[in-house]
Amino acid sequence: MLKYHLVKLPKLGQALLAILAFAVAASTWAADLKSDASSVQLENLTSTEVRDLIASGTTTIIIPIGGTEQTGPYVALGKHNFRAQVLSEQIAQQLGKTLVAPVIAYVPEGSINPPVAHMRFAGTISIPDAAFEALLEGAARSFKQHGFTNIVLLGDHGGYKKNLEHVAQKMNQEWTKNPANNPHAKVIALADYYKLSSAGFDAILKKRGFSDAEIGTHAGLADTALTLAIDKNLVRSEAMVKNPKPSERDGVYGDPRKANAELGQLGRQLIVDGSVAAIRAAIAAP
Repeated sequence: MLKYHLVKLPKLGQALLAILAFAVAASTWAADLKSDASSVQLENLTSTEVRDLIASGTTTIIIPIGGTEQTGPYVALGKHNFRAQVLSEQIAQQLGKTLVAPVIAYVPEGSINPPVAHMRFAGTISIPDAAFEALLEGAARSFKQHGFTNIVLLGDHGGYKKNLEHVAQKMNQEWTKNPANNPHAKVIALADYYKLSSAGFDAILKKRGFSDAEIGTHAGLADTALTLAIDKNLVRSEAMVKNPKPSERDGVYGDPRKANAELGQLGRQLIVDGSVAAIRAAIAAP
């Protein structure tokens, strides 16, 4: 009998371990499923979850717009896309009753042939203004159809500001004249987001003693610090501090070498809080 137990106990132990492992895996899967169901990211939800959220009052959606462009030798090409996604999610969470659409990563960046502006540097992607605006219109019409009443265009790049304003104006005029199917829907071009991320953040850095030449207008201190606050892996920090100041020939307008995530967090908080206030004001406006 003793021999029988000595032989069988290890097998019993393995079975118990297998059951325990399955229970842990099931618990983890359930937690992940619950996490996805409570996400503000539209693409993490199912169609029925979105339908039910709209029915229960989640009628604001943010369309984050980034861009794929050079930011000098030290910052990744997808900087605008990552920032738009992360900051939109934080804005939506603070705002409440809000979802975030997938990031639009293809935007106008200037002439391709001959290449101008950012298109002179490898990796930048540019599309025509008409294609960009058609994409925004299609997204806005889709969300209106589903029952969203506040469709927010949030652009992390200032180059297409006029496009966002044009689409918002066009959609709102059209929907006002033809109010059938979701008559209260409107498009909001959130100009405050970019103002806060540029002029607003620049003012904070100036108060901390940084010069305009350091802060810069593209790939400088402000741009790099804000990116570090979002994801440090997007910045080649070690190479940045070891090498000489990059120049305009490198696609850099400013000096990023003193940038750090702590400075960037100041900009992040300013952008999130200010954008939430601006969206609430725009929703309340007639």
